[in-house]
Amino acid sequence: MSTNEAYFSHPTALVESSRIGKGTRIWAFAHVMKDAQIGAGCNLGDHVFVESKVRIGDQVTIKNGVALWDGVILEDRVFVGPNAVFTNDKNPRVAYHKQPEEFLPTIVRAGASIGANVTIVCGIEIGRHAFIGAGAVVTRHVPDYAIVVGNPARLKGYMCECGSRVRPNVVCGCGRLFSHSEGRLICISESSASIVSATPGMILDPALPGSQVAIS
Repeated sequence: MSTNEAYFSHPTALVESSRIGKGTRIWAFAHVMKDAQIGAGCNLGDHVFVESKVRIGDQVTIKNGVALWDGVILEDRVFVGPNAVFTNDKNPRVAYHKQPEEFLPTIVRAGASIGANVTIVCGIEIGRHAFIGAGAVVTRHVPDYAIVVGNPARLKGYMCECGSRVRPNVVCGCGRLFSHSEGRLICISESSASIVSATPGMILDPALPGSQVAIS
């Protein structure tokens, strides 16, 4: 148990940062470097590595074997599957040392899920509640709510916060209504589906958990 009673760290974990939120759990053989910032209620699995300039929000889950390099930002409620790979240099050369400011950031917005064995090329942003299927190689920005799969990762649809597939002008079984705006899917209402007034072109769609894309 860590001497800091605000969070738990396994006896074999190396935690050099003092910026760890309340209720966070850091498991066996993880390494959190000095000045890394981790929010409250997070869970870091075995062999997770967090470099000094990483910023992690609240209620983030990072599964076993994930390394987060300088410039990676994970907002609140992000899920990172086992052995997902982040990068921060598109053209590394051992003989040509780069300064920290030359590394490219990667931002994962709130609520996004990243599947097992995903590779994320640096310098991109993954949108809110986006869903990256297992094994994908992500080379471009990912819109909010997007489902992307494959190598390179391509858009295959959209997913609600609750995990069900959604379409524009569809009320999800959880009650959220989505629409396209300026080429992006947005949630325009979170009212209960039973009280949303139907309009022409609107579909009431029940949640279909069986249609989800596997992430681990």
